[in-house]
Amino acid sequence: MADRNYPIEPYRIKVVEPIQRTTKAERERVLKEAGYNVFNIAAEKVFIDLLTDSGTSAMSDRQWAGIMRGDESYAGARSFFHFEQAVKGIFGYKHILPTHQGRAAERILFETVLREGDKIPNNIHFDTTRANIEYRGGEAVNLVNDGAYDPEAPGDFKGDMDVEKLRRFIEVNGRERIPLVMLTVTNNSGGGQPVSMANIKAVGRICREAGLPFFFDACRFAENAYFIKTREKGYAERSIRSIAQEMFAEADGATMSSKKDALVNIGGFLALNDEVLAEKLKNLLIITEGFPTYGGLAGRDLEALAIGIEEVLDESYLEYRIGQVRCLGELLDEAGIPIYMPVGGHAVYLLADRFLPHIPRNQYPGWALTVALYREAGIRTVEIGSVMFARRNEETGEEEFPELELVRLAVPRRVYSMSHIRYVADALIDLYQERERIRGLKIIKQAKHLRHFTVRLEPL
Repeated sequence: MADRNYPIEPYRIKVVEPIQRTTKAERERVLKEAGYNVFNIAAEKVFIDLLTDSGTSAMSDRQWAGIMRGDESYAGARSFFHFEQAVKGIFGYKHILPTHQGRAAERILFETVLREGDKIPNNIHFDTTRANIEYRGGEAVNLVNDGAYDPEAPGDFKGDMDVEKLRRFIEVNGRERIPLVMLTVTNNSGGGQPVSMANIKAVGRICREAGLPFFFDACRFAENAYFIKTREKGYAERSIRSIAQEMFAEADGATMSSKKDALVNIGGFLALNDEVLAEKLKNLLIITEGFPTYGGLAGRDLEALAIGIEEVLDESYLEYRIGQVRCLGELLDEAGIPIYMPVGGHAVYLLADRFLPHIPRNQYPGWALTVALYREAGIRTVEIGSVMFARRNEETGEEEFPELELVRLAVPRRVYSMSHIRYVADALIDLYQERERIRGLKIIKQAKHLRHFTVRLEPL
């Protein structure tokens, strides 16, 4: 361990935020009051927060300076044009529509293009994407390659869509029932795995042949571009910017949660080339989000986003960011803790059903692991498994569980040091040694869509 080459932060710490540790008795009380749902826990009661990397980044001194320069004009603000120029310089699309976050971009897009009964394929849809499709009577279909569901299978690009599945899907369903094809980079629900440029080009080619629009869910595009640079032949000498530009040139548009790879705490956008569709989206944007030059964001947020989406292309930042996550994975793997391999770009994914093999799927082992980790160490994580993605079979009444039962340790950008990372690893190693004590849970209250945000449970 003393010889480990830990990644070195490519920045100096200028501002700090205090965090406080709680007692186990206090955390037990907090869990009970929260209905054993870590989403319901006040942040001040969390020591290390790995719930999400969305909106939790630390902004740079340049971004904070940009906030002070933000133009808050209702229409035609200077900050909008800075934002638009920055996004166009990377994504290359003609029309850029700001929204307050990524799920708002998804909602506006699907409300415009989706009819009841339509189907939208993806490698793997994330929770908000799936919910926005299903809420409008559509079907979200996952067409990732089969290796993505094998957490031990080797592979540099386990986020790739299976192009033969996509061809058959279009042939069987017909293009008239498929408003668009999506590709999530990196593939969040499948272990944070990247998508290769070869696969992006293949999907783009199939979409063009079928006359179907092709959109990215692009919230971690820079991390995906870094994996292409370091793993795919022919890209080692290319800049991250040029790789990202080549990715986006294959598609017709993108939705983006800027709370990930734009290094801001709020924001998102739609980017596309189709002028007719852009006009429809803009009209809906005005009704539901705001005028097209602010789209639900303050000018200062647009200014910070314009700066952050450039900063994320810095290779030294990406090397450290992905290296820190990989280091956490290595610490856990060396201790025999079952994790999804290889480690992804923004998170380490625990294989909860293997961590807790004594808990059946209908007692939610992933959720039980999130509860146990908070109880024992004050660490908040998120389940990506049966509570998030199970579906009720209307004929049998039984729950149908997803292929993977994961707990995601999402590492916020530029927030935690390596001592924090080692604390997380040590806590999980200790918990793994006592795993037989962990018990399952049952649901006592839930919502129809995105139930994991508000569900309440109790221990069995």
